[in-house]
Amino acid sequence: MRVAVVAGPDPGHAFPALALCERFLAAGDEPVLFTGPRWFDSAKDAGIPVRRLKGLAPRAVDDDGDAGRRIHERAAHISTEILPDLSAMLPELVVSDVLTAGGGMAAERLGVPWVELSPHPLYLPSKGLPPIGSGLAVGEGLRGELRDRMLRAMTSRAIRNGLRQREKARASVGLPAADPGPAARLLATLPALEVPRPDWPDNAHLVGPLLWEPTDDILAPPPGDGPLVMVAPSTAHTGVTGMVETVLEALDGAGVRVAVSMIDTPPTGLPPWATAGLGRQDELLGHAAVVVGGGGHGLLAKSLLAGVPVVTVPGGGDQWELANRAARQGSSIVVRPLTVESVRDAVLAVLDHPRYTAAAEEASMSIAEVADPVELCHRVRESVHAP
Repeated sequence: MRVAVVAGPDPGHAFPALALCERFLAAGDEPVLFTGPRWFDSAKDAGIPVRRLKGLAPRAVDDDGDAGRRIHERAAHISTEILPDLSAMLPELVVSDVLTAGGGMAAERLGVPWVELSPHPLYLPSKGLPPIGSGLAVGEGLRGELRDRMLRAMTSRAIRNGLRQREKARASVGLPAADPGPAARLLATLPALEVPRPDWPDNAHLVGPLLWEPTDDILAPPPGDGPLVMVAPSTAHTGVTGMVETVLEALDGAGVRVAVSMIDTPPTGLPPWATAGLGRQDELLGHAAVVVGGGGHGLLAKSLLAGVPVVTVPGGGDQWELANRAARQGSSIVVRPLTVESVRDAVLAVLDHPRYTAAAEEASMSIAEVADPVELCHRVRESVHAP
């Protein structure tokens, strides 16, 4: 099956797309990844054909202060920019990242079935949940139900406005205003991070985290036998700044070792009980007793899949939502705001209480409940071509 996988260059979205392409290759399919040039060499090294995702550059007409316009209008523009390259490869299926909606629009314009890839839990609004992003659990009792109803009413106007923006953007490229949506939604998360809802879509499927390592290098932990704390600052632009420096100050004298896993240039002048650099996180997690991270889905899911609890320092975006889900599940402590004292207390609490590790191990076992994303994609393609 020839399949185009479309995802922006942000690591939280490009990495799951790369992982899915590897799955397609292993199944004998022919994937082509459309993304930013930052990951071209990595994709080629993995044997994944790659094309430039055109239309990513900001335009003078873009309003980045309006999230709805940024997503939908740019999606329409991207769909036009990639249409020639997408058409030339004659795809039988398109997989489009949830934030790179232009891939889905381009597929519709070509008359090709498409699937949405969400590298996190399902974030569609629900009549049975508080607004996604609030970090709140479902309200209990009459008071809790009234709270959730009021919060949904407060966000309903923004949701309706986003739908109108999407309709306008679709119409601008010749598509029907009403969006039929994808043939399937692939939710690349652990079931432990999902929440039940009364209006779960029939076409939404949990497929487990799609994890990809940007290097084969190994980051060696510092010498010694103290517990290893893995620190991974957020790769998102909305992540908390100063995390590495604060954690190092917080853990000075705590009797632990620290390994800072990061894509960017590592800091210098580290103490002898700390190391930093780019290395395979999956290998490092095999030695870690606790992770300190920003709450991005990739690191959170990777840590829990390895059975390692997390001290979460959430920034913006969906990090607050995910941090609170993990905390309610029992595998994480949320630190906000970031201070030396709060980080130290949280790390020591996780190390002192086995219940956090037990909850993380329980979360890892939920992987047994997921479906195969490649098989689901084949079903979509077959359903379209069935007589």
